[in-house]
Amino acid sequence: MRVILQRVSRASVLVNSNIIGSINNGLLVLVGFSDTDTSKEIDYIVDKIINLRVFNDNMGLMNKCLKDVGGSILSVSQFTLYADTSHGRRPSYIKALNGDQAIILYNEFNKKIKEAGIKLETGIFGANMQVSSINDGPVSIIIEKENKNGEK
Repeated sequence: MRVILQRVSRASVLVNSNIIGSINNGLLVLVGFSDTDTSKEIDYIVDKIINLRVFNDNMGLMNKCLKDVGGSILSVSQFTLYADTSHGRRPSYIKALNGDQAIILYNEFNKKIKEAGIKLETGIFGANMQVSSINDGPVSIIIEKENKNGEK
């Protein structure tokens, strides 16, 4: 599982010119799944995202987590996070989980964020989305958790 999180002062996602999700002060989280991901990887990533200290304290140091600042998450599925560009000029997505299975994990990921008490907005899985954000800092972090055993 791979995510890119960006600390944002504001972010939104549009589908067919309609805003379907927007947040202020929080994290824009781009989420991708590989063909070996399970609930274990989701649990690890969710815990990491909501407890990662990437927000400034009163001294200007990144010592606060999402919960500390009452921040929100805008979750956007993005299979292209598993693009392999090592050969040729067209990315291969062979390691990305197929859509029928990925939507199940994406919904589980979002459910676990909500269960943690975080305000959540989302894009629409598989839709053509226009994502806008104002990156605060800027702060952008890649988090990965690989299922090394390939166990489902």
